[in-house]
Amino acid sequence: MTSSPWQLAMGAQALDGGRVRFRVWAPAADRVEVETYPPPDGIVRYAMERDEQGVWSATVETPAGTLYRYRLNDEWSYPDPYSRSQPEGVHGPSQVVDTAAFRWSDGEWRGLDTQRLVIYELHVGVYTPEGTFDALVGQLDELHALGVTALELMPVAEFPGRRNWGYDGVNLFAPSSIYGGPEGLQRLLDAAHARGLGVLLDVVYNHLGPDGNYLRAFSPDYFTSRHQTPWGDAINFDGRNSSWVRQYFVENALYWFDEYHIDGLRMDATHHIFDYGGKHVIAELAEAVRRWQTERGRPLLIAEDERNELRLVLPRGEGGYGLDGLWVDDFHHAVHVLLTGEFEGYLGSYEGTAEEIARLLRVGFLYQSPPKESGTEPAGVAPVVPSHQLIYCLQNHDQVGNRPFGKRLAHLIDLEHYKAACALLLLVPCTPLVFMGDEFAASAPFLYFTDHHRELAEQVLAGRTEEFRDFWSSHEPAWEQIPHPQAEETFARSRLDLSERERAPHSGVYRLWQELLRLRHHDTVFRQQDRWRQLAEAVGPATVAVERWDEAGNRRLLLVNLGRDDERFDLGAQAWLGDAAEVAWQPLLASSEERFAGPGADLSSLELLPGAPVTLAAGCAVLWAADLS
Repeated sequence: MTSSPWQLAMGAQALDGGRVRFRVWAPAADRVEVETYPPPDGIVRYAMERDEQGVWSATVETPAGTLYRYRLNDEWSYPDPYSRSQPEGVHGPSQVVDTAAFRWSDGEWRGLDTQRLVIYELHVGVYTPEGTFDALVGQLDELHALGVTALELMPVAEFPGRRNWGYDGVNLFAPSSIYGGPEGLQRLLDAAHARGLGVLLDVVYNHLGPDGNYLRAFSPDYFTSRHQTPWGDAINFDGRNSSWVRQYFVENALYWFDEYHIDGLRMDATHHIFDYGGKHVIAELAEAVRRWQTERGRPLLIAEDERNELRLVLPRGEGGYGLDGLWVDDFHHAVHVLLTGEFEGYLGSYEGTAEEIARLLRVGFLYQSPPKESGTEPAGVAPVVPSHQLIYCLQNHDQVGNRPFGKRLAHLIDLEHYKAACALLLLVPCTPLVFMGDEFAASAPFLYFTDHHRELAEQVLAGRTEEFRDFWSSHEPAWEQIPHPQAEETFARSRLDLSERERAPHSGVYRLWQELLRLRHHDTVFRQQDRWRQLAEAVGPATVAVERWDEAGNRRLLLVNLGRDDERFDLGAQAWLGDAAEVAWQPLLASSEERFAGPGADLSSLELLPGAPVTLAAGCAVLWAADLS
């Protein structure tokens, strides 16, 4: 990668000659000192100078690695809001880090191809027994061989305690000391790029955790009571002094790209980012990233937004913000309802039918605003959004971890139905997101875990239990058995057993994923995510048919039966296929084959001929090929 003139404006910046420039925005303070702890001298304090905007600065002779805090008004000392490292946790001192000292070897890396994107979401702490960035490096070859093109790390910003999902982070510029800190993250990125893998980072710009959050000490204007989120006062993006708050988050995005070579950000719950000023902060962030892109490649911006807010991904010329991707929960919800019959909460707005899934595949999603209750109608017909910008999944950390017992989809349904759903996800036009362990139907649950102080831990447990009672009223009623988030066992139970990839029946599921991703990357039809070269229809109450083709006339037909009954398919009766209903189709793959841990499928008996119906077993996906050139 080429060098960039960008530099973090605040925080501790290592300079030449063993000097460090400290800068912090603290407009309400009358006096600010930077307090360092160089051994053996103990505490040394240096006065900082204030400018007219409330920014305090000092340049000090001290080496990289020095621990420091900012002392406000001769009273209390706090970690740096822009801290690059918190080696003693969120309540400890910050550390001067010279990230430019790392020797990168990824000069040939040219970023991600959005048409080939296969995202693998993982939690660093439970993916390996060690739970570190360096341990994850040892899994990169396997993930690349599987067909993953980008890892998506759940938030790694410093969080309270020894274990956390990461959404309670408070030091947004400091990679978790538990996972290996700044150098560990740099080593991971360098190693990933060497293997042709990109790395996306999940960032939380809608709230900060309560424990260790000292931003109000520097300015009360970081937050506002004018807007409320599920976590309390919203971040102040449109009130007094909001320009400094906006800068904090925009700089955070650029920081990850510049100092860690991160390939993109997934922004958590953008529907809770409130900004009613002139230009939305997400638009401002996207513009800053586009300016940065011209110098250093093309990092991606992806949003999670329960509204399916198209403005996020529409081009700027069409009134949009120009982001690169949008999580679309509609796919998960519609497929999940059909497979499980669960209709609680937001799932109550979904039919759970093959027709609903086919409609989703034709348009890209079902709702333009979040369904609030059963019977909500779709909010109109959506403008066309390229398929690769829509991110589908069978489950993610929320869908699994926010169940009382952390059950995965493969724990709720039989393996044959699970494999059929996997084929649907990976062979339709979209960007698929794989939640860690999906690829081998992992036996481990993914539970909610924390390491908070006692009072906060009790509040979290009470809140989650109440939420569970509301949402899962007819399922899993043994509330007293819910694993306690604070228990170390809860964390340990969530750790994947990666050796399952080599043991039946998990190994068969793994082989299916390998084959499906091989087709996705190398088959001339599947490697282009083009909804205009796709037809999707319901051909039975629970069977979805998807036909796709390329410009050369190669055609593929996927049938997926997600129901409980076998369903018959008569090729000659499918007028929607046009001329393709009049030719012979040769079977390529069936999810029920023995090599995929299935009961066995005789592919030779599955040739599709007009007027010769075939029976598609419940919980089975079959793929056929034809040539109409």
